[in-house]
Amino acid sequence: MKRVTGIGGIFFKSKDPKKIREWYKEHLGFEINEYGSVFEWHQGADNSKKGFSQWSPFSEKTKYFQPSEKDFMINYRVQDLDKLVEQLKKENVTILDKIEAYDYGKFVHIMDIEGNKIELWEPNDVEYEKLGKSMGSKTIK
Repeated sequence: MKRVTGIGGIFFKSKDPKKIREWYKEHLGFEINEYGSVFEWHQGADNSKKGFSQWSPFSEKTKYFQPSEKDFMINYRVQDLDKLVEQLKKENVTILDKIEAYDYGKFVHIMDIEGNKIELWEPNDVEYEKLGKSMGSKTIK
């Protein structure tokens, strides 16, 4: 079973998320939205399939990364979240919550052995593209 297929997003704490988003827009050309920036890319062997990664600064006071005490969280793309969670349970990996489903994919959070909270995402890239277009996205070529 293939587990992780790529990076779905990079999330980090910031003193002023709005200001840091504007800085990245001005100096590095990020197309920003209220959450950060969406990067569009094309998937490996099948160049006709798009994929997306999210870059998001969060308030330094966010509780979203808890119980981790780290200032960042990585989101990994996966193929079959339900099967993967069942396997991770058998391997005694800490599962922090139940799988949540949205139009653009399914999510769950786990902890690694060093206390890093990890978000696993089984994306629905067709729906995520619609969401990205409404918020603004940047294509990587």
